[in-house]
Amino acid sequence: APVIQYFAAAGVGTLGIVDDDVVERSNLQRQVIHGADDIDRPKVDSAAEFVADLNPTIDVETHRTRLTADNVEEFVAEYDFVVDGSDNFQTRYLVNDACTLAGVPFSHGAILRFEGQVTTFPGSEDSPCYRCLFPEAPPEGAVPDCATAGVLGVLPGTVGCIQATETVKYFLAKGDLLDGRMIFYDALDMTFEEVPIQKNPDCPVCGEGGIESVHDVEYTSTCAVGAD
Repeated sequence: APVIQYFAAAGVGTLGIVDDDVVERSNLQRQVIHGADDIDRPKVDSAAEFVADLNPTIDVETHRTRLTADNVEEFVAEYDFVVDGSDNFQTRYLVNDACTLAGVPFSHGAILRFEGQVTTFPGSEDSPCYRCLFPEAPPEGAVPDCATAGVLGVLPGTVGCIQATETVKYFLAKGDLLDGRMIFYDALDMTFEEVPIQKNPDCPVCGEGGIESVHDVEYTSTCAVGAD
């Protein structure tokens, strides 16, 4: 939601939003583009209305569907930059694999409880991808989701603002992106820790001899490449 806010304010031109969910009351403490009157509305419709109110010159393309291996390549091909704000590992790995294979830059952001992480993958040949740091997802149930563990309401604002900043910097070709670096943010301690990400030459996606399509991966459980 904060990413959409700042993209609208910046006048990005064309904004595509992919989401299959509807607005729930529990979303309102962190997804600040929605209001009480939007409860039970498709999130993409509420988001599009928010953008139109803030900046009617922006072309908003809404896709009320879940991102899957069957549609991700088509979506990625339509846009110059992808921002991943998903809340599950299957979608994160799907976005990474599709964008990396297509050479489309993307921003990764994740939150849980009082912590967040952000990095940028510009899609260049020498840059790492998400699988270089996390080759596969943790076993199902090992990491609780936000609905189970909760999340500090203002945390998505911090993480989303960083993602929006990275995206705008990319289009302006200004500054240094979080390429090969991941920021870990602890809201309780108010600290930022930077962790380097090295490209893995044996990465199953961006390394030599890696997969050629997202259809080579089963995006269930650990999303491991080559798993049965």
